[in-house]
Amino acid sequence: MLKSGLAAIGAVAMAFSIPALAQDDPYPFDGGDYVSVTGIDISDGADLKYALWLAGEWRANEDFAVSQGWTTRYEILINEYPRKGEPDVYLVRYFPKFVDNAEGDRRRQVMMARYKRTEEKLQEESAGRATYREVNGNMLLRKMEWKK
Repeated sequence: MLKSGLAAIGAVAMAFSIPALAQDDPYPFDGGDYVSVTGIDISDGADLKYALWLAGEWRANEDFAVSQGWTTRYEILINEYPRKGEPDVYLVRYFPKFVDNAEGDRRRQVMMARYKRTEEKLQEESAGRATYREVNGNMLLRKMEWKK
């Protein structure tokens, strides 16, 4: 009876040790924030005009998104030596997670109330910026955090 009891304890210990080994992840880091990068080409002579828009409405909206916890931070990177076809500016936003459709709709409603303009007016303004800047492309990256 003692032998069968020890065998049972040993079997239980083995059963729990195998999943523990499988859970021991050797990867040296965990996934952190997602990083959205938008490349922008600016027309010759429009640097100041676009910079003023970024410093005004764009910055206010990004600060609001950070205050809501929707993003964790943002930054503007200037390509000091752009080669042909490369963006002049990179707009970078860090966010912790993707949202479901319901949360996305809620955020859109909050932003529309914040804008105090119709969707048509916002589209018109975006088209106006298209006369001096062009979205070159977007990337989605993910920051990796070292495990502790």
